[in-house]
Amino acid sequence: MSAQSGIPVPSAPPSYEETTGINVNYPQPYLTPERGQKPDGKRMNPSPYVVQPSPTHNPITVQTVYVQQPVVFCDRPVQMRCPSCNQIIVTRLSYDSGALTWLSCGGLFLLGCVAGCCLIPFCTDALKDVDHSCPNCSTLLGSYKRL
Repeated sequence: MSAQSGIPVPSAPPSYEETTGINVNYPQPYLTPERGQKPDGKRMNPSPYVVQPSPTHNPITVQTVYVQQPVVFCDRPVQMRCPSCNQIIVTRLSYDSGALTWLSCGGLFLLGCVAGCCLIPFCTDALKDVDHSCPNCSTLLGSYKRL
């Protein structure tokens, strides 16, 4: 095979030896000037030193992002960072009557506790819903519903 310019076209890519210049029997498709020569073949004076561009000082901006894990509220105080005042706190608990309190009261009433004993669930914190708030800024942080 030969190209129109008269230089043969290889059928496979050159080997490692051919690309590094060891045992080169393959003609180059274009001429590369030797070191110290201009592309037209004339010699030029090599410069005594190499000029490197001065490094540009780009300011690097670092941004710190704090990722807060989701807090799971339960019937006990939770240590966390308050999103309102940004302080590490232990939540303050307050108890409110919820669905479990009312269902317990109705169940006791149906069992015959009509003389006031059906109101016992309203005195028991274990049957009430729990609200978590910040002791510093009193922000409501979350709730725990029994039902």
